[in-house]
Amino acid sequence: MDSKSTIDPTATTVAQQLGNLPVMTAEVQAAIERLNRKGFIPLHQVQIAHDWLEGKRQSRQSGRVVGESRTGKTMACDAYRLRNKPQQVAGKPPTVPVIYIQIPQECGAKELFGVILGHLKYQVTKGTIAEMRDRTLRVMKGCQVEMLIIDEADRFKPKTFAEVRDIFDNLQISVILVGTDRLDAVIKRDEQVYNRFRACYRFGKLSGEDFERTVKIWEQQVLRLPTPSNLTGKTIIKTLGEATGGYIGLMDMILREAAIRSLKKGLAKIDLQTLKEVAEEYK
Repeated sequence: MDSKSTIDPTATTVAQQLGNLPVMTAEVQAAIERLNRKGFIPLHQVQIAHDWLEGKRQSRQSGRVVGESRTGKTMACDAYRLRNKPQQVAGKPPTVPVIYIQIPQECGAKELFGVILGHLKYQVTKGTIAEMRDRTLRVMKGCQVEMLIIDEADRFKPKTFAEVRDIFDNLQISVILVGTDRLDAVIKRDEQVYNRFRACYRFGKLSGEDFERTVKIWEQQVLRLPTPSNLTGKTIIKTLGEATGGYIGLMDMILREAAIRSLKKGLAKIDLQTLKEVAEEYK
């Protein structure tokens, strides 16, 4: 069928009446592209989490990082990986001190090994479970991995936890499981698994001065709009607090979108009306 015949004539009329979408200036386009890039902000609570992770890596002890969705667990753990940069020497395997991976739904042993090998840029990611297990352990040892961080760990099939436990036992490295309270419920069903991952760091929501301090950091270091928005002003901070519930991830999404929408309106800062428009969509 001709694609033109499927176009709704009413839609064509409406499009013609509205005309082309407005063209943004180069400065606005550049600012929007910058706002769409995810950056790491060295927040106080993230630094505490990194200190905890560093202690586990140095002592080769395992544990878990637990918290509700959008409390910053993923950002903090991935940022820790970024602070432990791989080293490459000609003719030798890369030294990768920290691996951070996110696993798929219903993750079995093959999927786990495949994700680890893919992270280490190992080209052969197929074979039997036994072959992939041996290959994964060999490659991780060759890359001198000291810590394996597994995000969304509650997605594991129950039997896969035994494979994770064996990585810890065979390589004597730190393995960190990251997830919500569902993760706690799952691993506590197996005493052997729970005992190996008993140590726990818990992420919470922000409130009060911590929330205001974080919003101020975001305005100054992430948004960086031409004119200060005074996001910690009484009315705006109240609106933002009610919309986010203190979740860092949600705050980040709302502020970035509000900033982009403000720029497209021709504004140099986030005004209260634009913030309320965006916040309303996330309720």
